[in-house]
Amino acid sequence: MTSNAKPAAVDLAAEESRKTAKRDALMAIEKQWQGDWEHRGVFEVDMPSDDSVAPEDLHDKHPKWMGTFPFPYMNGVLHLGHAFSVSKIEFAAGWERLQGKRALFPFGFHVTGMPIKAAADKIARELEMFGPEFVVPEELETQLSELSVDAPKAGGTFRGKKTKVAAKTGNKKYQFQIMQDQGMSNAEIAKFAHAEHWLEHYPPIAISDLKAMGCKIDWRRAFLTTDHNPYYDSFAQWQFNRLREMDKIKFGKRYTIWSAKDGQPCMDHDRQSGEGVGAQEYTCIKMQVLNWSEAAQAVAGSIPELKGKKVFMVAATLRPETMYGQTNCFVGTKLTYGFFQSSKMDEVYVITERAARSMAFQGLSPADGQVVQLGTISGQDIVGTKVNAPLSHYTDGVFMLPMDNVLATKGTGVVTSV
Repeated sequence: MTSNAKPAAVDLAAEESRKTAKRDALMAIEKQWQGDWEHRGVFEVDMPSDDSVAPEDLHDKHPKWMGTFPFPYMNGVLHLGHAFSVSKIEFAAGWERLQGKRALFPFGFHVTGMPIKAAADKIARELEMFGPEFVVPEELETQLSELSVDAPKAGGTFRGKKTKVAAKTGNKKYQFQIMQDQGMSNAEIAKFAHAEHWLEHYPPIAISDLKAMGCKIDWRRAFLTTDHNPYYDSFAQWQFNRLREMDKIKFGKRYTIWSAKDGQPCMDHDRQSGEGVGAQEYTCIKMQVLNWSEAAQAVAGSIPELKGKKVFMVAATLRPETMYGQTNCFVGTKLTYGFFQSSKMDEVYVITERAARSMAFQGLSPADGQVVQLGTISGQDIVGTKVNAPLSHYTDGVFMLPMDNVLATKGTGVVTSV
């Protein structure tokens, strides 16, 4: 007896081939002509060389057009959003070519900023935490799963609030998991602990995808930003130097989100988390301590560094114009405050540790980024302290009163009341 299994398998494969025959034929034609375009350099555009035309008339005889695309960031593969956006410039380039113009479409890849460094640092940390095989301890996996948010029930209202980072990572908790989803081995993922490897890995994939899309790009003019391309880098430097010479830009400080770890501003799309968070500006009201409460006096008197110095309760407010009506101040009874040395050596601020860290980068501490804490005191002990409210009608001072819901994560932890 003979088996019918093999012919059945062949029939199934033949049926699948018939279903995709038209698609496969079209793709074969597509690849054939894309190869021809690349071989002949169809989309490579150079300056015309025509000695029969005066320089001022050159563009009339040889009209030109150039379009470009915002450089995609190379911390991953290109996605559907990129394809949608690039299709607009791609169609425009094709139309201009049909009009007889020399249509130039160059392409750059963005590798500046912090996202690549941040992702590389994530891989480095995960290698330290989980080893080269990225084995997550079961108890940690359980803890993380308990923090997940259930999907909304059918019929409920749902509004997506994904940031760009969240849209790229999906529901993955670790960087190595995102890369495993791209089909990478653990050995390959480990190479991404070095930021340079990202620059070597993703741009060639992006070029391959754009070629497969048939984009009319002059790939001789493709480049990476930063000093990986000294020509582009020198062009960017020239721009800034020229603008500075023209007094169009100035060097100085402004309010921004600052990375104390990296020692530089951390822009919106440079962050691992916190995308969309902006700087919140407060006005600080300095209120010199006139008389400590009995409990606060005991604490302050035990700190020798406070001797001979003026101590201020510092409140943060969004409405400084209302301070004329100030009646008292609140402190959180459950919070711990610190005595922090200010930039003026005879002045000490009583604020939360978080506020002191923020103010240390704004010229309000002895040295930039330096937090000097002389001691601590509980909010409960501060209650009853009398301070000078400089703008208030009560010129003999106002009192510090208790409030249970003062947050250490907002302002300075000292709240004014009007």
